Amino acid sequence: MKLHELKPAEGSRKTRNRVGRGSSSGNGKTSGRGQKGQKARSGGGTRLGFEGGQTPLFQTLPKRGFTNYNRKEFAIVNLDTLNRFEEGTEVTPELLVETGVIKNEKSGVKVLAKGNVDHKLTVKAHKFSASAKEAIEAAGGSVEVI
Repeated sequence: MKLHELKPAEGSRKTRNRVGRGSSSGNGKTSGRGQKGQKARSGGGTRLGFEGGQTPLFQTLPKRGFTNYNRKEFAIVNLDTLNRFEEGTEVTPELLVETGVIKNEKSGVKVLAKGNVDHKLTVKAHKFSASAKEAIEAAGGSVEVI
């Protein structure tokens, strides 16, 4: 095989439809837009959600709730997932990301009390539930709020 013999795979390349290039092209005269009307015009067509003048569905439905743009979203870590670390380990958000426990820190890490801790750990996180804090300290570990 030589460079000048290379060809794309059969069916992978399609010639574009050249509109308005004579009747024999199959898309001459009105260029596949039909006769007159809104859709035949240049720049014609309707906006998203338009229902022909009838009040659109999104306008008929009531407005509900609001979005708090100051919301802090925490990456959640349960106590039973902390058992994968050896005794005496300092568990930080960076270590949790590195080991794949969480994908990213988001606005911080919160430790919840699902499961139980088997050994002594130093856990550093942005938030702890009260029962998670108790459980870590009961196992002989320590808790540090970042």
